[in-house]
Amino acid sequence: MKNLNGFEWLAIFLVIIGGLNLGLLGLFDYNLIESIFGVMSGITRIIYTIIGLSALYLAILSPSLHKRAETAIE
Repeated sequence: MKNLNGFEWLAIFLVIIGGLNLGLLGLFDYNLIESIFGVMSGITRIIYTIIGLSALYLAILSPSLHKRAETAIE
């Protein structure tokens, strides 16, 4: 984890926020992002898009991150 750059940390943070929001939605039918920024307002759509792109980025990058983590352990 020490080998992550700022962009990778940001992507991880955004995916965690998205996951917590989905957890709140599933458990309590409460959408935190929409309650803060409005129901499907422009900024809400942008936030959802950025979270989705972060998840895609991490999904594509995960093999590389795994290799870097293995190298750091050795």
